[in-house]
Amino acid sequence: MRVNAYAAPSAGQPLAPTTIERREVGAHDVLIAIEYAGICHSDIHTVNGDWGPQPFPVAPGHEIVGTVQQVGAEVTSHRVGDRVGVGCMVNSCGECDNCRNGDEQYCVKGMIATYAVTDVDGTTTQGGYSTHVVVDAGFVLSVPEGLDPAAAAPLLCAGITTYSPLRRWKAGPGRRVAVVGLGGLGHMAVQIAHAMGAEVTVLSQSLKKQEDGLRLGADHYFATSDPDTFEALAGRFDLIVNTVSASIDVNAHLGLLAVDGTLVNVGAPPEPLPVNAMSLIGGRRSFAGSMIGGIAETQEMLDFCAEHNIAAEVEVIGADKVNEAYERVLASDVRYRFVIDTSTLA
Repeated sequence: MRVNAYAAPSAGQPLAPTTIERREVGAHDVLIAIEYAGICHSDIHTVNGDWGPQPFPVAPGHEIVGTVQQVGAEVTSHRVGDRVGVGCMVNSCGECDNCRNGDEQYCVKGMIATYAVTDVDGTTTQGGYSTHVVVDAGFVLSVPEGLDPAAAAPLLCAGITTYSPLRRWKAGPGRRVAVVGLGGLGHMAVQIAHAMGAEVTVLSQSLKKQEDGLRLGADHYFATSDPDTFEALAGRFDLIVNTVSASIDVNAHLGLLAVDGTLVNVGAPPEPLPVNAMSLIGGRRSFAGSMIGGIAETQEMLDFCAEHNIAAEVEVIGADKVNEAYERVLASDVRYRFVIDTSTLA
């Protein structure tokens, strides 16, 4: 079936209305009528070619919420009319150790991303900036009734991207957690870490979002542009989650960790981040990375957010405002996630 979409025709070019092909619904597939699609910084990196050549044209979008319109003959996990979500991946091998352990995002054969990669049928996956998508049922999440669908869409990337490292490195009571950056990812990390019971500090370039950070659950807020910040907070944190997709002084931030502390990078800047080995050795510190989460953990995150009344703060836009939204994201002019109302594509 051909459906309406917004896609980038080539690297660095504005997105434009088009149509894309969706496969027929197979025995294990779910056809979803998309309601909302979040705009992630990864979308912008992809269409700008920051991460290398892409199979253009590309319809981005991996923060998808919609309703089930059709299910395959073998599908029992979802029914027509259910509100569901799709995140950053739509398939994996299902056979390697990582897949069997619930870490499909680290599939040894390579997980199948929601857009811009080769799908199981040899076609190129296309994302959520469209009216419909067909996805293997095993990669379709249930969106709890308590979550507003527009505000839930960014949870499928920004939510799980921050929930997973906070859970893995045991954010909770008695743990001091810092979040670098208060953007689309950072504002989720603050809410989740607070709900987990951690003492939360925001580290941002300036104090202009301090009121927001404290409202979202931060206990403290510091400006990294102030050199006194790094002296005042030296050795303080058990865990730092870096959410920014631009270069930071990794070594300065490692100095904020206590002994055995960990700095986890979830932002994905296009340039390398230099690390001085002594920044690690001096405090038995770790510099780690984390990429989204598995399907079971993503469902756990959605349920956690519903239980704790956590959602993204969003600005809902029509599809014709996508290019303007991209410019505003790059200018840090959004609080805190753009979400496309895909009914404007119909």
